[in-house]
Amino acid sequence: MTQHIKINEPVIQRYRKVERVNHWVTAGCFVLLAISGLAFFYPAFFWLTGIFGTPQLARMLHPWIGVVMFISFMIMFFRYFSHNFLNKEDVKWLTSVGDVLRGRAVGDVGKYNAGQKAMFWLMSSCMLVLLITGLLAWHAYFGHVVPIPVKRIALLLHAAAALVLIAGIIVHVYAAIWVRGTIRAMVEGVVSQAWARTHHPRWYREVMAKRDEKAKTTNTTV
Repeated sequence: MTQHIKINEPVIQRYRKVERVNHWVTAGCFVLLAISGLAFFYPAFFWLTGIFGTPQLARMLHPWIGVVMFISFMIMFFRYFSHNFLNKEDVKWLTSVGDVLRGRAVGDVGKYNAGQKAMFWLMSSCMLVLLITGLLAWHAYFGHVVPIPVKRIALLLHAAAALVLIAGIIVHVYAAIWVRGTIRAMVEGVVSQAWARTHHPRWYREVMAKRDEKAKTTNTTV
């Protein structure tokens, strides 16, 4: 679906610049890891290692990029986890997915809806599994202390978690494209007030209440 943006529409901030940079660093690392990981796991995709220059360089960089992605994601985790606990409004959303897909507003949604919350915890779980299994399989630093059978199991779980995460990211990107106005939030940092009112009404009220309170305080001091 296309993203229709009106030039003079009233907007509110959804993400600050530092949050957007954090998001795109994580996303960039994910793309590089997905490319190199698929190349290592599937022989038919081995040619993708050429993106890194050589297969050896791709293998050397893969774990380091993974560490950077995990650290970047953890910053996001601690920044957003308080917004991602399920509540009764999320139950309404989950039981009305059909209406959601038709573009209808469901429930008094806060900053994130139930689908976004589920994706957040899925990504968090996969990231943790990828970190632990990745460290166990990191031969250059832990190869001499990790038994071969453990390393094999770690590689299997690492690949499984990676595939689940890739599938989750595909859904995440598709949802962002499907709901018009969503991509703008992570590119420009703002959304239209109409978008916020429709898709995240409780969050919209909270933001507007803070804006009104700030305006009153400013007028009082002046």
